[in-house]
Amino acid sequence: MSSRTIDEKLVYMANQIATFFESQAEGTRAERVAEHLRSFWEPRMRDRLFAMMDTGEADDLKPLARKGAEIWRKRGQAVPAHSEEE
Repeated sequence: MSSRTIDEKLVYMANQIATFFESQAEGTRAERVAEHLRSFWEPRMRDRLFAMMDTGEADDLKPLARKGAEIWRKRGQAVPAHSEEE
């Protein structure tokens, strides 16, 4: 069993996503990270990551992961969980 906390796992996963998209076209990387978070992360996972970003608990996020999360937060706040728009 992993000794990582749930919060550490969220940062780790976000960084893995960013690492994958670093190989994509430069102009779309952050957008694609944001789209991945929208499509595959549960709202409570995203909400926790956002809370960690606000309190400085996500300082280990790669810049691309942080930028993608910020893009999603700006675009996705008005979309309720389990909405047909999501």
